[in-house]
Amino acid sequence: MEYTGSRYIGEYVDGRMEGEAEYILPTKTKYVGEMKDGMFHGQGTLYFPSGSRYDAIWEKGLVVKGTYTFSDGLQYDAEHWHYCDSYDRRFYTEICYGLKPAGISQLTNMDPPRKIPQGCYDCGDGFYNPTTRVVKDYRNRFLRNTDDDEHEWIIRTCRKGLPLPSRATVTSAE
Repeated sequence: MEYTGSRYIGEYVDGRMEGEAEYILPTKTKYVGEMKDGMFHGQGTLYFPSGSRYDAIWEKGLVVKGTYTFSDGLQYDAEHWHYCDSYDRRFYTEICYGLKPAGISQLTNMDPPRKIPQGCYDCGDGFYNPTTRVVKDYRNRFLRNTDDDEHEWIIRTCRKGLPLPSRATVTSAE
């Protein structure tokens, strides 16, 4: 644990994590559930820093069946997913609480939307800085570096904060 930055709260059997436990990753994602032979095994839930969760049945560290629930309570359903699709473009909060009056736009599911730092993008789990190619969570903690595919996807699809002011070149008149 000391090498990975993770923390384990639970019992050991023959030196392996086993039984009911909590396993906290360095990203602050937390697993609460059953462990066997050092792996997620049985019923367990992953709690993400964003407030979302993944309830699942695990077998030898792999998901057998699970349900993802977003922080606002919306549950992902792979077979009947109709949220914000081409047929119905409403956000979940609009489905639950109704549409705003004509002329007042709702830009995100969160209303009012988060203020995006200058030159950055809101990529759903944090803000992305295209200059450093780093995603930080909404509390400004490091989440990840992006690869080329994620970088292009964020630039193409995510909401952008105001652009950074351009640097004007000052020349002296002689």
